[in-house]
Amino acid sequence: MTKIALYNMSGEQAGEIDLNDDVFNIEVNEHVMYEAVKTYMANQRQGNQSTKTRSEVRGGGRKPWRQKGTGRARAGTIRSPLWKGGGVVFAPKQRDYSKKLPKKIKRLAMKSAFSSKVINNEMVVLDELKLDEIKTKRITEVLSNLKVDKKALIVTDDKNVYFSARNIKGVKTASVNTLNVYDILNYDKFIITKDALKKVEEVYS
Repeated sequence: MTKIALYNMSGEQAGEIDLNDDVFNIEVNEHVMYEAVKTYMANQRQGNQSTKTRSEVRGGGRKPWRQKGTGRARAGTIRSPLWKGGGVVFAPKQRDYSKKLPKKIKRLAMKSAFSSKVINNEMVVLDELKLDEIKTKRITEVLSNLKVDKKALIVTDDKNVYFSARNIKGVKTASVNTLNVYDILNYDKFIITKDALKKVEEVYS
């Protein structure tokens, strides 16, 4: 088993912890991580643009003027794309951009992302991360103690930590259930508590 340093909130090493090699020490598959990120980004798209075609524009049921004798061009409806306020030719419509990854591919992508953080020395394990009250300054101190001065993803279920960290630029919190490959790779440091680490190993081993 791979060992990694275990730190406390003061930034001091409190020992070592074993990592499950099936989750944190596999051969990194960059292609499946790419597919997972592409799927995540596609699922963020709303695709809610919508423009009316001539059949959807209100009004235009009556012929604007008679066919002959006015000297003007023939017109059958004010819904025509030629008219101001008329319908749009080949109008863009709502579209579902969402994609799904097979479960095996998704799991492999997550394990590859975890392993890449360990390989690149970008993973920090804390013995615990709990706050008695919502205090942004306390989270800032913890990050400073850990010498984290870049973008960081914190994995914890503590609500006080979530509310304390959400206003810190470049810091995001997530639970084990909401983790995704994009966030793991997008943030420079992957900070996870010992309890959350065990949950990750239970889910992905």
